[in-house]
Amino acid sequence: MRLFYMNTISRAGLAALMTLGLAACGADTASSATTNGGGGTGGPGGGRGPGGGQPSPVEITTVERATLARTSLVTGQLAPLRVVGVNSQVGGALTTVNVEEGSRVSAGMVLAELDRREIEAQLRAARANLTVARTTAERSAQLRESQVVTAAEYERDQASLAAAEATVSQLETRVGFTTIRSPIDGVVTQRFAQAGDIVGGSARLFTVADLNTLVTQLPVSELEVPLLREGASVSVRVDALGRDVPGRIRRIFPSVDSVSRLVPVEVAITGAQQSGLRPGYSVRVTLQLDEREALVIPTRAVVGAAGSQSVYVIREGRAERRRVRVGTDLDGKMEVLEGLAVGDTIITTGNALLRDGAQVRIVDPLAPETPNRRVAVPAAGAAGASTPATPAPTPTGNRP
Repeated sequence: MRLFYMNTISRAGLAALMTLGLAACGADTASSATTNGGGGTGGPGGGRGPGGGQPSPVEITTVERATLARTSLVTGQLAPLRVVGVNSQVGGALTTVNVEEGSRVSAGMVLAELDRREIEAQLRAARANLTVARTTAERSAQLRESQVVTAAEYERDQASLAAAEATVSQLETRVGFTTIRSPIDGVVTQRFAQAGDIVGGSARLFTVADLNTLVTQLPVSELEVPLLREGASVSVRVDALGRDVPGRIRRIFPSVDSVSRLVPVEVAITGAQQSGLRPGYSVRVTLQLDEREALVIPTRAVVGAAGSQSVYVIREGRAERRRVRVGTDLDGKMEVLEGLAVGDTIITTGNALLRDGAQVRIVDPLAPETPNRRVAVPAAGAAGASTPATPAPTPTGNRP
């Protein structure tokens, strides 16, 4: 009885041990199948490496040529092309002032008048003296023919007549000076006196500006001046109005500042383009230096550190890593100097975890890019407040 009980226990324990051993073997087999079998994501049948069965989603673009325009951004201030100061030419009291700041005037328009009563009285006396001198000179000429007066007396009377005429002419001119007129067409920008003020000779009364043409003088580097030409179109950004207006290079000054090595360049704005502009507005002018055709790709398509940069090119459904030499980087665009050709299809998004030869799946971009075949490149060392070139980052792409 005891022996039968012990045999029964031994058989039950042996069966339990065998069951545990088979379970352990099954688990190892399953683990091995998961690791090495074709249904996993890390073996030859899966993953993102060569031969993977799950292609990586990527976004692509085509390499195209674009126009690279090298520009220089310089700041300045608007000013009238012509500003004239209107001064009094005789002293006296201002009896009337007909204009104020902002008044539009034309050439010859009366701006103000001075009290002329004293000068007019002097003019009447001078005219009376002129009448006497003219009569005396005529009588002396008759007596000279009869040889009643000497030659010296005759010449004296003629000189007195000439002096009287000059005095009358001088006083008539001074009477004209009491009327202050505008010398040009324009706008009164400053008024320095009011009616009733006593002003002296040569005192500044008004400033009149010709606002038909506004100009700004820009300090431009001597290295960039040879690339500019008079009459060339430029873009003028008016921050006060928040808009751009077209302008043109009116003149390039002939001399260079010996200290700063800058050359003044005058840009003019005329016609309807100057609507809403005022003298004194700050502006930023974009000067066009030169243009060239180049290959341009999105900056995010470039991977790797500086000096070992590359892009992924699509070849028969796989990503082929290709070394490139790149140039200027600006506003998300990068110039390609070597390594790519027009028409190459490159990966722009999803290139961070790719390997050379990995299978890829092309997907539509989330935010389609707007084609831009003209890229502005800032000039190095531009004078004034130039826009600096953005250093080329090391993009890593986006995770798919």
